[in-house]
This record gives sequence, structure tokens and C-alpha cells, in this order.
Amino acid sequence: MDATTTSRSPRRPAGEKPAEAQLLVVDDEPSIRELLSASLRFAGFDVVTAEDGNAAVRAAAQQRPDLVVLDVMLPDMDGFTVLRRLRAHGDAIPVLFLTARDDMSDKVQGLTVGGDDYVTKPFSLEEVVARIRAILRRTRPAEEDDDAVLRYADLELDEDAHEVRRAGRLVELSPTEFKLLRYLMINAERVVSKTQILDHVWDYDFAGDAAIVESYISYLRRKLDSATALGLAPNADIRPLIHTRRGVGYVLRQQS
Repeated sequence: MDATTTSRSPRRPAGEKPAEAQLLVVDDEPSIRELLSASLRFAGFDVVTAEDGNAAVRAAAQQRPDLVVLDVMLPDMDGFTVLRRLRAHGDAIPVLFLTARDDMSDKVQGLTVGGDDYVTKPFSLEEVVARIRAILRRTRPAEEDDDAVLRYADLELDEDAHEVRRAGRLVELSPTEFKLLRYLMINAERVVSKTQILDHVWDYDFAGDAAIVESYISYLRRKLDSATALGLAPNADIRPLIHTRRGVGYVLRQQS
């Protein structure tokens, strides 16, 4: 098999319950790729694999997986570049990065380009499965909500269309940014702590890694609280909606 091929795990036997989700696993090391594929299938997922970045981009377009498990170090391009290509094509597939690097700058870069979480090698298979399920829970539509559209000031979040608008302008958000904004909107004018945000948005115990929350709040501010980012005139009346309460947390609030 050459380095640009993809493969699919065997078809699920007749009568077996439907897969929890379809995953695309991208890693150039055959042993890791095969171990992850087998383990994730055993956990109840369907799995498609790819050996490099170009194959991953093609597989994502053809198979439309529910989530990508993406190694950062690939032979033809790094995982960050793969994700940029997916996002450039308008693809909002959630991504879990696998990285051998324990440098916070690499982790932040992965989140900056639109990744949803990361696992550092060596990792436990249980941790990978737990993080995949946490990402799927927070990125899939909330079916129990009666009103799919949330509004606050000139901000509108449509859960069915997975769209956000401010001042009538469409704002492109990653799945995790969307989830974070939704949490701020349903708690509008209430201060929420970083711990509450981690519990409700990430749905995973990050052991107090507040830098992740700070990074995502920063991304939202750049996209929502800037007239220039919204494609409006620099002097447009776009007042910040996301505010920091030092030592406490964050709040979505209009200020005169």
C-alpha cells in the first residue's frame, strides 16, 4: 500500500448495532494506525484510515466522517496544514490531534487552526476514546432544545443551520467556538467561571488547564467583537459583548 491510499475497516456484521460514529484516523506509522483502527472499531465506531495528509484531505471529502483523529507529524504536510485545507474548503469536521510534542505552543497552534482537542503521545486508548466521545457530544446538535435560535443584542446563533451572525453578518466558527458561544448566550449576563466552561463546553476534565478557555475566548472576541472582522467599516458601532471578570470568569453582556 503506498503512502497516499486510504482504507476502511471491515463492514459491520448484519444485526450488529449501528456504529456510534464514523472516524477518519490519519497516521503514517502503520502500528499506531492499525492499533487505533482496531481499538476504535471495538469501541463501536466505523473507521477509515489514511497514511498521509493528501490522502486525509481526499478521504474527508469522499467519506464525510464525523470526526478526524489527526497526527501532527505526517510525511507530506503537517496536521495543521491538513486542517487548514479542510477548513478552507468549508469543512467543519471536528478534529482530535495526536502529537508527540508536549510543547504548549504546539497545542495552542492546533487549537488556533480549528482543532477541537489534542492527545499527547504516548497515550492510552481509553483516553483517546473518551476525548472522541466528548468532542462528539459537544459538536453534535442538541436535539432536545425547543428553540434552535438563540438571540442576544445583535447576536444570533442558529443551531439547526449551525450559523452565527452579528449585526447581520455571518461569522465562521469552529465547532468548539460555536459550543462556547452557545454556552455564553444561554448564560447571558451571568458570569461563568473557567471551570464551568470546561465542564459544560469541553465536557472533559482538563485538570484546570485554563489556557484553553482563555485561547477560545480570545478567538471569539476577534471574530465577534471587531467591526473589521465582521466586514464592517472601522467606525461601525460594534461594542464588545464578551467581557472578563478578573478572578471570576467571563460574561456576555451589553455595556453602554
